[in-house]
Formats: sequence, C-alpha cells, structure tokens
Amino acid sequence: MNAISDKPAAPPSNDFDALAAARCDALTGAPAPPRTRDAWLFARLVAAREVRGELPLLGLSLAQIDALGARHFVCAVTAEAPHARVVTDASHAAFAAAMHAFLVSLAAPQADPHDVRCLAAIIAHACLRPDHLWRDLGLRGRDDVTRMLERFFPEVVARNVEGLRWKKLLARELALASGATPGPAPGCPGCEDFGFCFPARR
Repeated sequence: MNAISDKPAAPPSNDFDALAAARCDALTGAPAPPRTRDAWLFARLVAAREVRGELPLLGLSLAQIDALGARHFVCAVTAEAPHARVVTDASHAAFAAAMHAFLVSLAAPQADPHDVRCLAAIIAHACLRPDHLWRDLGLRGRDDVTRMLERFFPEVVARNVEGLRWKKLLARELALASGATPGPAPGCPGCEDFGFCFPARR
C-alpha cells in the first residue's frame, strides 16, 4: 500500500474523490514527482476542503494556508480567506485549542514545526465535525490517518493499544493529559458509530 505521502494509486470512487484527486494532482504537479515527502498528504487535506468551498474548516489562517502551499505545492491554493471564526461555540473552540497544543507537544522531533502546527490545527478542527476522522479530513480511510499520525505524531499511535477509533482515542488522551474525565470529541455525537464507541451514552 502506498505511503500517505504518495499520490493515491486507486481510481476515484465518486465525484468528490474525483475532484479532490484532480486538485491534488494540480497542487502537487503530478505526474511529476512531488516537491516534498508530505506534499500529497497536505494537498489532499487542502483539496478536500477547497473543492467544497470549505477552506475555513481547516482551522488555518490564509497566511498559514499560503505558507503551507509555498512549502509543498507547485501552484497556489484558491484564495478563500476565513472571513469569520468557523468555531463559534466556546467549548468547541477551547477543545480545538487544547487539542492543537496537545498534538504539538507529541510531535515527532524530525517533523517540520510549521507543518506540525498546521496539521495539529487541521486534526483538531476535524474533531469538531460529525463523522469518522478520516472522512472529516477528506482522506481515503483509517489507514491514511494511521500513516499520517505515525509520521507526525507517533506517540499518539503508540498509545492506541486497544485499536480505538482515532477521534475517540484523541479525545481520551487529551482528557487524560488534562486531568479530565474521558469522553467523546465534540463531533462524535453526530457520527453513525457514536453508539458503538460510547454505548452507555445512547
């Protein structure tokens, strides 16, 4: 199976995948080799929001998006400045900020710190949305999330000895790190598998 940094080999399965894959190719300059090891990962994360007109959902400022593109892409990301805060719920904003800081604290020492901060923000904001983490990130499946975490936040993967869903694991580890009682991430209650992950809450 291809590494997360590689261009996906499988054909797109639906219109969204086709649009996202095409935009990934444009951002990374495919079929030429990508500029960086992580170009495809960041291109897919950005493209997943860009093709739906949802760039603010990345949780990044326009300056951060431009800098991310300058590091990894061969063309600019469509200009779409976050005109207002995407997160208006104070508890959700606090969760996203805490998750961001938590992930940054667990970053792989060899990872680029600018990329770490961007990816931590993207993951933290994805935890606010109501689906499996891989879908909220616009990736192809759980394996993509695993490889992404192994590369940037390997300690998170090492802690998942029970094989938990990634969003549940992240919320649990953040709670434990802050001395809080573990519970679902803000987006978990809207997920189709919420009853599976948190059966006592149904």
